[in-house]
This record gives sequence, structure tokens and C-alpha cells, in this order.
Amino acid sequence: MRLSQIKIGSLTTPNNVFLAPLAGYTNAVFRQMCFELGAGLTFTEMVSAKGLCYDNDRTKELLTVTSGYSGVKACQLFGSDPEVMSRAAESEAVAGFRLIDINMGCPMPKIYNNGEGSALMNDLPLASKIISSVKKSGKAVSVKFRIGLDGGRIIASEFAKMCEASGADMITVHGRTRDRIYAGGVNFKAVAQAKNAVKIPVIANGGVFDKESAEQLMRETGADGIAVARGAMYSPWIFSEICGKPVPDKKQLVLRQLKDTREYFGERFACVFMRKMISFYIKGSPNSSQTKVKLFQARTTDEVEEILNLLDLK
Repeated sequence: MRLSQIKIGSLTTPNNVFLAPLAGYTNAVFRQMCFELGAGLTFTEMVSAKGLCYDNDRTKELLTVTSGYSGVKACQLFGSDPEVMSRAAESEAVAGFRLIDINMGCPMPKIYNNGEGSALMNDLPLASKIISSVKKSGKAVSVKFRIGLDGGRIIASEFAKMCEASGADMITVHGRTRDRIYAGGVNFKAVAQAKNAVKIPVIANGGVFDKESAEQLMRETGADGIAVARGAMYSPWIFSEICGKPVPDKKQLVLRQLKDTREYFGERFACVFMRKMISFYIKGSPNSSQTKVKLFQARTTDEVEEILNLLDLK
């Protein structure tokens, strides 16, 4: 696909292939790895604005950044109160971040039923107030949302216009409705309508699992760039493939991820997290079911490393 820089307010990314925010996955080490593999921009997991305002330690831990990260630092906030979102955006915890992404697309019931995430697509005036409030922080602001709540309410272009008018510097449009969660195909037409409705950069999201699907998403939507979500969970080297960079030795890459995750987040977290990640990386490979059983029986990162050393990551 055609690579190009993306200008987000006063910021410029090296390319237009981004790592989307993924709750439970896009921690500091994973973001560092994807950036080194070619991702032009990476986002933190979605961070609760309320949690930041209450100075919650677990919430602040989501904002960890590796010492070697040299890309644009971007965090994603979620919430439904404009004042709370504004306070979070101006808090000391996010002082080092230059881009705030506002989550208006999370479809999960726990978030939706609390009036956050994609629930904000029910209330455009409130969504607008949130964007303009966060914009007062002086940081660049982007918004991630879905094309609508269900098939009968496709509002991608209307929502895109509202975001731009409220001060957003970029939008990311997930090409499925809220009720579909991650099922079914991407509605290219609706994403294209959002792209054609605004002048700010539009990033298309949804259904990218290889270079071919990335190129199709760009071609069919006319978007300025793409954001890879679940595809990066299964193969973070997808960024090298899309960007035309050499793919490094995958086993050594994952061994380093294991080591760095343990260093930044401790033994317990690293063991649980890396068992999960390696099970994604080996999906579809020979004997993957038996390997997963062994992985989830591992109780230490040393045991996880022993299993990893026996694998042939293709």
C-alpha cells in the first residue's frame, strides 16, 4: 500500500500504518515492539479518565512508556463527563503524551451501559462537548468511533463532521456497527462516506490481518491510513509486511518481548500475559493445541521461555 506521513495537528507520523488501541494488549512493551516493526503510531490501552482523576495506580500503570520509545506518544482516554475528560487530559499522568485519542467506539456492554465508548454515538452534543473540552488541553486530539450503533443507524459521515467541527485533528473509523462487535465484514462504503465528509485525516480500521486486507481497506475507503487491531495480536510483524520492511527473527523478537515485559511489569504479569500472546502467535501452526496446553500450565516466565525456545515460529 502507499505509505505516507500523517499530519495530526502539529504532529507528524513517519507513516500511515498505525497500531490501534487494544484493551489488555497494547502495553508499553508491545507498543515498542510494533513501532520498531514499522507502525507509524501506537496508542495505549483505553484509560479511564475517572481513574486518572482519582489518581488510581493501576490506571496510571497503563500509561507506562518504555525508555527507548521514540515515536509520537499517544494515549486513549474514555469517559462521558466533559469536565472529567478535560481534567484527565490536563493531568500530570498524561503530561508526556502529545496526542489524546478519545474512545467513542468501544462496543462492550460494561462500557456502553455506563454511557461511555460507543454509547456517545447516541448523543452527538455530549460527544462534541467532550472533544472540545479535551482540546483545551493544548494537545492534539483524535477520536475513534464506529460507523453507527446498528445497521439502521449508520451515522459515520454525520459523526465525522461533528468531530471535525468540535476540534478533532484526526478520526479513526471502525467499519462495523456497535451491535456487530467484531463480527462480519467491514462496511467500506460507510468509512468512505466519513472520509469524504471531512478535511482532517481519516484512518480506517477493521478486518486487517495481512498486507492484502490492508491494501483493500485503503483502496475501498480512500482513507488516509489504516489502524491494525486484532491482526497485530496474532502477528505483530504484520507492520513489517505492510510497510515492506524485512521481518526479523520472530523467536528472538518474542523472547525479547518476554524479557522486557518481565522487566517493566514484573514476573506474575509477564507470565500470564506472554502465555496469552504466544498462544496467539502460534495459532494455526502444527501442534498448536498441545503447545497451548503446556503454555497455560507454565507457572513462571522461565517455563514460558523454555516452551518458546522449542517452537518454530513461522
